Amino acid sequence: MSARPLLATDRASLMLQLVPYLISRGEVSVADAAEDFEVTPEQMRAMVEKLTVIGLPGDGGFWQMANDLFDIDWDLLDEQDHISLTNAVGLERTPRLTAREAAALLAGLQLAASLPGVGDSGVVQGLLAKLARGASSAPADVIVAPSAVDEVRTTVSDAIRAGVAVSFTYQAPDAAPTTRTVDPVKVHIADGQWYLQGWCHLREAIRTFHLDRVSSVTLTDIPIAHAGEPVPGLFASAESDAVVEVRCRADILPLLGDYLDRASVAGSGEYRSAALRVADERSIKRVAARLGGDVEITAPAAARASAASWAEAGLAQYR
Repeated sequence: MSARPLLATDRASLMLQLVPYLISRGEVSVADAAEDFEVTPEQMRAMVEKLTVIGLPGDGGFWQMANDLFDIDWDLLDEQDHISLTNAVGLERTPRLTAREAAALLAGLQLAASLPGVGDSGVVQGLLAKLARGASSAPADVIVAPSAVDEVRTTVSDAIRAGVAVSFTYQAPDAAPTTRTVDPVKVHIADGQWYLQGWCHLREAIRTFHLDRVSSVTLTDIPIAHAGEPVPGLFASAESDAVVEVRCRADILPLLGDYLDRASVAGSGEYRSAALRVADERSIKRVAARLGGDVEITAPAAARASAASWAEAGLAQYR
């Protein structure tokens, strides 16, 4: 490669990239490094030599100790024309994830990888590998245990790839189970709960299904025909929505999350009343239970009864 003049901005940019490059390579020949940076071997050698006068400033702007500067293996450079960084100043002391922090993030990414259209992209797998390498010590092996919901997500993912509808049994609260055939569109997670959105052949409209209530899911040979239908937001209001009234302290209102976006709030002082729009009035029991008694369901009676019976069933598990 013929020498080309390097502007000051070019040199500064190359120097910023050179240190992380050398740290990741460990030991590299001058020729290979020059080829990777598209400069001549002479220019690469000059940049490497200049590293030894760069480092951390001490008091008053002066370096006080030798280990405050980058350093290289001079014998290796002179005798074998290879570059090896022997002192990376403070870069190797940057904060790193603990093994427990890395394990927690790995678990979250494994969960994200199960989403249709996400795990197939390769991005999540790349992040998993980077997190495992970036921890201060080896993270614990993390496996997100499969469940019935995972089986549904896997089947829905297969259906989307194959372009066919799924069939399953759906058990709505306090209602008889029904068999649904659905053109799947999206799988969501919100407040720790999984949902499927798709075109329901029975209702002839886009519907949202709570995956905990889905069972016996199978692929069909019916081609997806409604993938282009507009999909509302996960908790978007509809004419068929029910209204549930709750009472809570003003500081608890933000904890209602997405429900608050479609709510009308009234009152002043310490307590507020909110009218929440929900697809199923009995589903609000999850919110009431999660907030540990800070939210009181005031109407309708069916919503109050559903929350009370759900809490009693949970309490019975401890008796």
